[in-house]
Amino acid sequence: MIDTHCHLEMSQFDSDREAVIKRAFENGLEALIAIGSDLKGCEGAFNLAEKYSNIYAVIGIHPHDAKDFNDEVLSQIETWTNSKKVVAIGEIGLDYHYDHSPRKVQQEVFAKQLAYAKKCGLPVVVHSREAKEDTLKILEESGVKKGIMHCFSGDMDMAQKTMALGFHISIAGPVTFKKALALKEVARSVPDDYLLIETDAPYLAPEPMRGKRNEPAFVAHTARCIAALRGVTFGDIDRITTINAKRLFGIGNVNTGGEIAYKIRNSLYLNVTNRCTSKCIFCVRFQGDFVKGHNLRLEKEPTEDELTNAIGDPLAYAEVVFCGYGEPLLRLDTVKTVAAWVKEKGGKVRINTNGHGNLIHKKNILPELKGIVDSMSISLDAHDAETYDRLCNPLFDNAFEEVVNFIREAKRYLPDVQATIVTAEGVDVGKCREIADSLGVKLRIRELDIVG
Repeated sequence: MIDTHCHLEMSQFDSDREAVIKRAFENGLEALIAIGSDLKGCEGAFNLAEKYSNIYAVIGIHPHDAKDFNDEVLSQIETWTNSKKVVAIGEIGLDYHYDHSPRKVQQEVFAKQLAYAKKCGLPVVVHSREAKEDTLKILEESGVKKGIMHCFSGDMDMAQKTMALGFHISIAGPVTFKKALALKEVARSVPDDYLLIETDAPYLAPEPMRGKRNEPAFVAHTARCIAALRGVTFGDIDRITTINAKRLFGIGNVNTGGEIAYKIRNSLYLNVTNRCTSKCIFCVRFQGDFVKGHNLRLEKEPTEDELTNAIGDPLAYAEVVFCGYGEPLLRLDTVKTVAAWVKEKGGKVRINTNGHGNLIHKKNILPELKGIVDSMSISLDAHDAETYDRLCNPLFDNAFEEVVNFIREAKRYLPDVQATIVTAEGVDVGKCREIADSLGVKLRIRELDIVG
C-alpha cells in the first residue's frame, strides 16, 4: 500500500520521525508520499525523499500560505522539481474555511502552480475546502488532466466533475467516522481506477486511533473501512490503490504483462482471451488495461496447462470464474478442459459470458457444460433488440433473441443461471426484470463503470 499524502516533515514527528517511517514499512507500506505545504515544509519533504529510497516528495504552496508566494518561491520549486524524487506539485488549491490568504490571492497562486505543473508534466495534489465552484472552474481552465483531490470532503457531484477532468479521489481517515455518511457514499461509489488512499498525517487519525497523532501505518484502518463499504477485501483495496498511485506518480514497478489468473474478493478469475464478439460501449477493455489493480491485456492466450498451473488449488477459492477481458466461450474446448479439472479437484466453476456461445459454434453447447459448470452469468444488457444492438454492437444478426434463447436453454442444463445488465443510458431495468422473470432466472444489475 502507498500512503499518498503525509506531512512527515512537520514538528509533530520531530521526536520519533525515523521510528514512524520504520513502523510504516514494517506494517507493509511500499512507499510514502511526503507533502510540502509551505517553503520550509517543501524543503523537509524534499530532504526526506532524498534520504529514503521509498519516500517521494510533492512540492507546492498551500492556499493558507498563498500570500507568501512570489517569483523566488516559484524558482525554488523549479529547482526541486529537477529531482526525479519529486513526483507532483502540491499541496495547492483553495481554502475558504479559514481564509488565511485572501481568496483572490489564493486563486491566482493556484492558477500559477497549475500552469507550472502542466509545463513540467507533473500531476497536482489539490486541497479544496468550501471552495467547490472556484476549484472546479480553475482546474478546468488550467488544462491539467492528472492529479488528486486530496482528503476528499466534497459531495458526489464534485467527485464526478473532478473525475471527469481526470483527477483521482483520495480518501482519508474521516471515512471511518460514524457520522461521515456522505463521505462513505463517495468512497463506496468512486470507480476503482480513480480511488486513492491517504492519512494526511499527523492529522485526521482514523478510527480506532481517532484523537491520536496520525501516522502512515494507520492507513490500514482506512483501507479496511473502504473495503467493507465496497464489498471487497483489504487485499483488493491494497492492490487497487497501490497500482493507481504508481501509475499516477510514475513510481515503482507496474505489471505490464496481462494476468491469466487474478483474485478479486475470494474468487479466482481466469482471463482466457481478450477476443470478444461484442463491442459494448461500456466495456472496460476499451478504457484501459486494469480491473481492480490487475492488468488483463494479454500478449498471448494461455494454454490449458498454464491456466491449471496458475489456479493451483481450486479449493483455495470460493469459485473459479471464466471471465477476463474477452468472451471465454470463444475457447470452448479450453474452458471445458480446465473446468473439468477444477471440478475433479473439488472446486466450483462459474462462467461469465455474453451469451453468444451457440452463435459462435453454430450448435447448442450447453449440454457439453453440464456437470462441469456450477453457475453462469449471462449478459442480457438490454430490454429489446434495438437497444441491445446500440449498446453491444454484436458481431451477429439477431443476437438479442439468441441471447434470450441462450439464457432459457442454460436453465435446462446448469444449476444456477443469472442474467446481468449494466445501468447504461436507455436500458429499461423494469422490462429487463420481466424478461428474467419469464425465463425463471435471477437478474443482477451492475452499476455503470463499476467493474469486477
